[in-house]
Amino acid sequence: MRFSLVLLLVSLTAAAQQKTPVDYVNPLIGSAPSTTESARRHSEAGSELKGQIAPAIGHPHGMTSWTPQTRRTETKCVAPYYYTDSKINGFRGSHWLNGSCVQDYGTVTLMPFSGTPTTQPESSFSHDQERVTPSYYSVVLPDYQVKAQLTATPRSGLLEFQFQKEEKHFVLIEPNSDEGQGFVEIHPERREIVGYNPVHRIYQGAGQSAGISGYFVIQFDTPFEDYGTFEATTIHFKRTVAQAKGNAVGAILAFPTQAGTTVRVRVGTSFTDLDGARRNLAAEIPNWTVEPIRKASEAAWNRELGRVSLQGSEADQSLFYTALYHTKLTPRLYSDVDGRYPGFANDTTIHTAKGFDYYCDFSLWDTFRAGLPLHALLEPERSASLMQSFTKMGEQGGWMPIFPCWNHYTAAMIGDHVLSAVADAYVKGIRNFDVETAYRYLRKNAFEVNTDSKSYEAGQGRRALKSYLQYQYIPLEDSVWQAFHKREQTSRTLEYAYDDFCLAQLAKALHHTDDYNQLMNRAQNYRNVIDPQTGWARGRYADGRWSEKFDPFALRVGFITEGSPAQYTWFVPQDVQGLVQQVGGRERFVAKLDTMFEKGYYWHGNEPGNHTAYLYAWAGQPYKTQKWVRQLIREEYGLGPGGLSGNEDGGQMSAWLAFSMLGFYPVCPGRPEYVLGSPSFNQASLHLSNGKTFTIKARGNSAKNIYIQNATLNGKAFTRTFLTHNQILAGGTLELTMGDQPNTRWGQGPSDRPSSLTPK
Repeated sequence: MRFSLVLLLVSLTAAAQQKTPVDYVNPLIGSAPSTTESARRHSEAGSELKGQIAPAIGHPHGMTSWTPQTRRTETKCVAPYYYTDSKINGFRGSHWLNGSCVQDYGTVTLMPFSGTPTTQPESSFSHDQERVTPSYYSVVLPDYQVKAQLTATPRSGLLEFQFQKEEKHFVLIEPNSDEGQGFVEIHPERREIVGYNPVHRIYQGAGQSAGISGYFVIQFDTPFEDYGTFEATTIHFKRTVAQAKGNAVGAILAFPTQAGTTVRVRVGTSFTDLDGARRNLAAEIPNWTVEPIRKASEAAWNRELGRVSLQGSEADQSLFYTALYHTKLTPRLYSDVDGRYPGFANDTTIHTAKGFDYYCDFSLWDTFRAGLPLHALLEPERSASLMQSFTKMGEQGGWMPIFPCWNHYTAAMIGDHVLSAVADAYVKGIRNFDVETAYRYLRKNAFEVNTDSKSYEAGQGRRALKSYLQYQYIPLEDSVWQAFHKREQTSRTLEYAYDDFCLAQLAKALHHTDDYNQLMNRAQNYRNVIDPQTGWARGRYADGRWSEKFDPFALRVGFITEGSPAQYTWFVPQDVQGLVQQVGGRERFVAKLDTMFEKGYYWHGNEPGNHTAYLYAWAGQPYKTQKWVRQLIREEYGLGPGGLSGNEDGGQMSAWLAFSMLGFYPVCPGRPEYVLGSPSFNQASLHLSNGKTFTIKARGNSAKNIYIQNATLNGKAFTRTFLTHNQILAGGTLELTMGDQPNTRWGQGPSDRPSSLTPK
């Protein structure tokens, strides 16, 4: 009996200590300057060397996330929080696109403080007194002797401030409008503050109104002993309204002076209007208690992260689940609890999402590669809403967006990757969106030149499409002044050829045969900018001449986007066998890949090369894919605050890590397949939305045993280097036997990939 009791107590203790996925997440990874090898070799000293991650507290894909604030600004390329900063000056309801060089927008900040009223309170803090999870944040502010806690729902936040000193206690509220256009109004009888922060565009239409605001309704559980508003640095007590006229505005509230005073605050947010913010708050936070809101947030994260279960080291699980968390911060929910959302771009109508949720903030140049494919695999229901959101943007704005952020058009980056995103979702079986309407606007992007100079300048229509159609590449003479990146003709050509391939797959599925044939021909336009003599991507003039003084490893050359010609040469995911031929055959192809990795020319810290290590699999040397993927995981990601290479851009770098640690990667979104790499875990199981489970087992896996020796799929010998999407959806087990030496014979089995692109 006594022995049984001991066993019961041991088992109960073990159960109590068992970790859930959210327990492995460290939201501070990426919040400090990068310490990765990629950043050391390739990044400049600016924003790309910084992780640009702010810890985001709330729900997956929430409308508003909450973060401690160490920088008072919405300035481009300045994140709300930096790990190396020494002072906190607020707690922000944020719309920061994590890991990017963009701007925060529509935000509101609350800051508790004690002592003398001021419009710029701040306190030192210690990381030892921070507690940070995806669902909860707390910190002690020693300068004011205040403990702050916050948690959140998808559209609202709940904060608690415990004033530990007998002194005058205050809470400052500020809409962080860098343009000085914010508004606040105090309703002391309701213990409520309302306001908004107008959103302004960057990139196309920089400085212009985006047509939306971040609205907020803030309610307190404690009556105000005094109140006032401020303009610039002047406080006006008893004044209830402040409208900015080119200056900072906000509200200051005074509370009882007793030590131990606790003030609780709940904040509803919306992009629609103040009524929307109030309804969101009433629906999501009906009481004043932190713990049930924290638990609900934690449960939401565990549902999302728990779609993958792992067997492996604690460190690797922390890397993986933190990466998965990063991929689930954007795209951002834009529709209110009642489905209302503001029209896209210049559409001033308030729409209602019926049968879907409306999302925005798509870092499309980045996340089409792995971020959106990860959603399509693990969250097809949400992916359908993402695709329907694109469709509504096309309907409301007249063109499919290139890089939709701030609920508006931008031409922030190159390419036309909405074609990739929609086609990839469709070929992977996601149907719950209006695909025929989507196709109409996707086709418009691909075939119609926008001749209206005003809307083109504002970001509508594919950049440089006229010359792309005329020459089958974009010549060096054609600079694109109506874009953030104004030249980069070779990179544009490569990306457009890939996008055309993707739209061709959708055209084929929808029986648009003529479009399919034209687009498949255009998918080979990459050949026009890969010089067969040098075997590298190269700039080309309209008369066919190649660029002079060519160095394939030179960075930031005018015709290449954020990299070198050598780095961009590999961006032909739609036709790798054709690329092999174009550069001079398999031997030369492999030699060039070897040069990239062995001589340090590969740059993992920027997205265009994310798939490159997986290309060895097409060239008959999958063991090199296995080698380099494992090395990149160890060199380019870490558990500390500097553990990202910068340039995270909406979760793409983390999506690469999540896929690669599982053991496969979507090299060519638009094709429903994944190239095998080298899994980090002894076992990983995907719990799919159709009720099936797909498991990858790596027998003998270790830091040295990184090479696949042989494989079975559901007990049958498996020799291909890729899995299809349907094989994963069917459930089952892929079992890999790992070893410390390459097996050069594995992966040489039959392939059903086409040898090169040909219209069919």
